[in-house]
Amino acid sequence: MIADDVRLGKNVVIFHPDLVNLYGCEIGDGCKIGAFVEIRKEVKIGCNVKIQAFAFIPEGIVLEDGVFIGPHVVFTNDKYPRALNFEGKLMEEQDWERMTTLVKKGASIGANSTILCGITIGEYAMVGAGSVVTEDVPARKLVSGVPARIQGDVFDLNGT
Repeated sequence: MIADDVRLGKNVVIFHPDLVNLYGCEIGDGCKIGAFVEIRKEVKIGCNVKIQAFAFIPEGIVLEDGVFIGPHVVFTNDKYPRALNFEGKLMEEQDWERMTTLVKKGASIGANSTILCGITIGEYAMVGAGSVVTEDVPARKLVSGVPARIQGDVFDLNGT
């Protein structure tokens, strides 16, 4: 479902509009979005971003231009998620401390990665598949592992 409050840029391709859940978000020009993707309210996505199937992007996430999000990537937006408060009552939206995560221009996040909240992934950085990112990733660095650690420079790997 694509809610009426979604702001779509020009030439956005949503491969299976009936198989996504998009609401209250802003998606820039030229983006491509795969099936079974959820993008929640207040998410801001730049231009020419590719989001593969089954990605989960909750409130508080900003993806700049040219970002790649692999299949099954999960972002978080609360460091201490709970269903109940300490009095045993179901928590409401105002009970959470939502944190912003920024993925800068040209960064790439591999399949099945989990991105914890409150961090920045730098320009053209790359997160290897299956990684759990718990802290900021510098620009142009490749990180991988659980927790993700710097493995090298992205441009060295590409021979450029």
